Amino acid sequence: MPGRVEIRFYEELNDFLTPARRKVTFEHAFRQSGSIKDMIEALGVPHTEVDLILVNGRSVDFDYLIGDGDRISVYPMFESMDIAPVTRLRPVPLRTTRFVLDTHLGRLAAYLRLFGFDTLYRNDYDDPTLAAISAAERRILLTRDRQLLMRKQVTHGYFVRETQPRRQLIEVLRRFDLRATQRPFTRCMHCNGEISAVSKDKVRAHLLPRTERWYQEFWRCGQCGKIYWKGTHFRHLQALVASSH
Repeated sequence: MPGRVEIRFYEELNDFLTPARRKVTFEHAFRQSGSIKDMIEALGVPHTEVDLILVNGRSVDFDYLIGDGDRISVYPMFESMDIAPVTRLRPVPLRTTRFVLDTHLGRLAAYLRLFGFDTLYRNDYDDPTLAAISAAERRILLTRDRQLLMRKQVTHGYFVRETQPRRQLIEVLRRFDLRATQRPFTRCMHCNGEISAVSKDKVRAHLLPRTERWYQEFWRCGQCGKIYWKGTHFRHLQALVASSH
């Protein structure tokens, strides 16, 4: 049965709406009743971004069937509310913060690894693979593709707003409150493996003459074997870490 609802989206959920629908209550017509999850995603907002839905002042879950005349308010994660009881729609936060990133976020993946976060990335992951990894390994899926976040299989995901990698890094650190848990220079930026100190004698055969002559401390990735030392590139990365605080 057709009908109409009044709906409003709050805070950062407005990023997904057309300008005329941002930060205002608007009418939305439907041909037949369906789940509120389907309606919200049809308007462009991925379900992974939603934490609370109120219909006529009462909290509901994603399976709620919309009805004619419903008044709907949709809130993002961490929106402060003084309403009880409520149905929180987001799953329990993950015990360990781990990520999987889509093919457009390669530089962000490297930066997250630099900060010590377990981050999976390959430029040949397709959407079904990304969704499957996120669900099976309980990883937060970071993407610039809102359609990917609308896959039912995805329970923990986030749409990255910024387009410049360093700004994306700051956005993610703030969004997931990661500053207290970061461990810079403990993961390989290339493969995500853990790195540890290694004696110069054990890597000497792999060093260029200039590197062997000028540097005494080295680290090696336990997964891919890449060797690290505190050269010019390290100082640039160190400055990046410092600037994020």
